[in-house]
Amino acid sequence: MIFSLLLSVTLGFLLFSSSLKFKKFTPPSCPAIGCLISFYKNRYRLLDWYTQLLSESKTQTIVVQRFSAPRTVVTANPNNVEYILKTNFENFPKGKPFTDLLGDFLGVGIFNVDGEKWSLQRKLASHEFSAKSLREFVVKILEDEVENRLLPVLENAAENNIILDMQEVLRRFAFDTICEVSLGTNPSCLDLSRPVPPLVEAFDGASKFSAMRGVEPVSAVWKCKRALNLGSEKKLKESVNFIHSSVNEIIQAKKRKLEKGGANDLLSRFLGAGLDDEMVRDMVISFLMAGRDTTSAALTWLFWLLSGQPDIEKHVVDEAFSINNGEKSLNFDDLKEMKYIKACLCESMRLYPPVVWDSKHAAKDNILPDGTPVYKGNRVTYFQYGMGRMEELWGKDRFEFRPDRWFDETGLLKSVSPFKFPIFQAGPRVCLGKEMAFIQMKYVVASVLRRFEFMPVNLDRPIFVPLLTAYMAGGFNVRVRRRRWL
Repeated sequence: MIFSLLLSVTLGFLLFSSSLKFKKFTPPSCPAIGCLISFYKNRYRLLDWYTQLLSESKTQTIVVQRFSAPRTVVTANPNNVEYILKTNFENFPKGKPFTDLLGDFLGVGIFNVDGEKWSLQRKLASHEFSAKSLREFVVKILEDEVENRLLPVLENAAENNIILDMQEVLRRFAFDTICEVSLGTNPSCLDLSRPVPPLVEAFDGASKFSAMRGVEPVSAVWKCKRALNLGSEKKLKESVNFIHSSVNEIIQAKKRKLEKGGANDLLSRFLGAGLDDEMVRDMVISFLMAGRDTTSAALTWLFWLLSGQPDIEKHVVDEAFSINNGEKSLNFDDLKEMKYIKACLCESMRLYPPVVWDSKHAAKDNILPDGTPVYKGNRVTYFQYGMGRMEELWGKDRFEFRPDRWFDETGLLKSVSPFKFPIFQAGPRVCLGKEMAFIQMKYVVASVLRRFEFMPVNLDRPIFVPLLTAYMAGGFNVRVRRRRWL
């Protein structure tokens, strides 16, 4: 009893003294409302605002306090990230404030739950994602989708001098691919003669309107709109209802099909594990969202970066041709050999991460490794976008696109800490689809760039827009040209 009291007093003193120490590392604030005014003024440039504040902090950590929002600790410090995601994992669940934001869209899917529901889904998904049969299934799908759908779209654009929005093409490609992997069905989004399928539009809407909740200055705003079924909340409800009904129909059809035999897609695997339909539906929706938007975003920004760096692009093309002489489709072993393309992908995601930040909520009072106090209920955010722009982590050339920074002196890929580069999270929640994502992105980069090159129509620097996953404002409009030495 006495020991517990002494421990509580000691912790309380440390939290108090730390709060004094870090008081100056907060945005401009006013009594009662905190930094609400500063937050509102910077709401359209939050990424750069937070990055600036973090770069001015000696610990790369800031504290954001504003009216009607939990006290938020934002960090770009790898030691803090490791503590949050691994060392003290149990104290930093996603938490109800986070799961409320995405609860209508993602439900009880793996990306939006904690505790037993997360543990159950994690164990099942981990087993399935490590299966060799799934890996082979993914490569087979990529071969069909790239060779028979993506490349013909690019060939037609090159032959007829058509301007393509490559961001939209890659999103369509990624949705076709992840639907094949997750559901065992192909919505044929890459058939550009057809309108965008309603399910795709519903996913776009659900993602957009869910993200809008997170940037409201006061959370009560979106909660009132939801209660009254108004505006963006009404549109969110309509999008989610359509997604749920569509996926439920696919689940029932899959059950009937499974009575006649097995299949390799994730839906079949999850149904075979005996999960209830709601959890299966929400797991599949989570994987559809993540598999579509993250890889297409990463590829879009990489193709844009390479279009302005011909020397780096040449290295990529040389590597693509060096694998099986560019004469046949790629297999898993070929993809493993693509070290330079992987370095380019990592460098692109360092500068333009598909997910710009991720938040947890403290289960109890704590102190981060850099001394920042955290109180029960606080939001704790690690900021991938800002981390990629910290001089302390990446040097004075941190704003430059330099794939060679990922190699050591011997020419081997460096082993970079996932807590310095948490693009795929880290610790117990590390992304299960990381290997699958690199497989897909390598396949696309090598297959496309050894045949075509892109000339951007707009030469201005594009605007990076963060929603649930980031995207390029206005798209990536290009003219497609056959690679000249083919």
